[in-house]
Amino acid sequence: MSTLFQQLTEAPLADKMRPSSLDEVVGQSHLLGEKAPLARMIASGKISSFILWGPPGCGKTTIARLLADATNLHFEQVSAVFSGVSDLRKVFAEAQSRRRMGRGTLLFVDEIHRFNRAQQDGFLPYVEDGTVILVGATTENPSFEINSALLSRAKVFVLKRLENDSLDTIMERAESLMDRALPIDDLGREFLKNLADGDGRYFINLIEAVYNSAEPNEILDVEALENLLQKRMPNYDKSGEGHYNLISALHKSLRGSDPDAGLYWLARMVQAGEDMKYILRRLTRFATEDVGMADPGALVQAISAWNSYERLGSPEGDLAVAGLVVYLATAPKSNSIETAWINVSKVARETASYNPPKHILNAPTRLMKELGYNAGYQYDHDTKEGFSGQNYFPESMGRRTFYTPVERGFEREIKKRIDYWNELRKKKNARKNDNS
Repeated sequence: MSTLFQQLTEAPLADKMRPSSLDEVVGQSHLLGEKAPLARMIASGKISSFILWGPPGCGKTTIARLLADATNLHFEQVSAVFSGVSDLRKVFAEAQSRRRMGRGTLLFVDEIHRFNRAQQDGFLPYVEDGTVILVGATTENPSFEINSALLSRAKVFVLKRLENDSLDTIMERAESLMDRALPIDDLGREFLKNLADGDGRYFINLIEAVYNSAEPNEILDVEALENLLQKRMPNYDKSGEGHYNLISALHKSLRGSDPDAGLYWLARMVQAGEDMKYILRRLTRFATEDVGMADPGALVQAISAWNSYERLGSPEGDLAVAGLVVYLATAPKSNSIETAWINVSKVARETASYNPPKHILNAPTRLMKELGYNAGYQYDHDTKEGFSGQNYFPESMGRRTFYTPVERGFEREIKKRIDYWNELRKKKNARKNDNS
């Protein structure tokens, strides 16, 4: 095993393993393979500005650096985290000078989404006049984080998280460079890949930690690796796109009546540290929006699970939320209430000045009685069927249908009732017309 002094003076394994050509970049063949977009760009010799969007450790910086090398552009790197306006002015001035001498500049901006809108606008004139070829890197959705003016001048290329075959390639390269096998068993290899979660840079750091920590001839198993390596927090920003992607996945899994997928996405959000109150609010919304009257008990279950979690906390209360997810996934679905509410809200705005029909208005004064208030009102309980069939809409509006129950769950019974009342209303109105 190397000494501490050697470890401090040697270059990190990630630097030693940095690809020297685009052919060595793993996991991004959809961009770098033959006839892929970036490969075509290099072959044409015409590099235009673009944004690389992808998770951490997927090769954004490496690709930008190698593109500059492949096209004989000067590579300049800045980080939106550490650079300000004065730094950018200096970079642009140097690029202009370099351009006058006949050489272009590829400006790589890491975490470009962290620049505010005004700062992003500052790139525009230098991109438009060719002073720099801008390559921005971001882990956030460019549609939300990059201003439209800059996006209109730059293509967006999406990079993928590294899958297991790519991580296997990285592990093999590390073993070749170190000239010895990684001192872990087969289960340990799978554990290491799972821990990396698609992040190549982090994976190499894990490999380096294993090499530096293992004793000669020692083979580490999963238990030893767990003791050696700290558990990695999931790549999840509660205010970013990952937050919305996971809640969307949970919501759509429940709508698709898949309890297993619903439980999986719930567990992903819980392990990432999502606020359970937010999850419960969305599940309660689902109970009203997607289950609705097909199972009125869904809302009761949602509020009950919420109350249980508030009283128990985590982890005991997590089971109440998991139970709610299963209940909602397996419940019959209907969005008839949501549809009815959207439609009736629109009509209510359009007919806001219409008065209720006079026969359903109370008449506490003589004047109101003389004006016809409450005249002809039928008390439903006094009828044989407990149903008068009278009109309750404004007279100038006429009767409308907003709520249409589906043939699923409890709404099947509601539909039977409404169909019965509709038929009874027709008969009563027909008799009324005959008598008149």
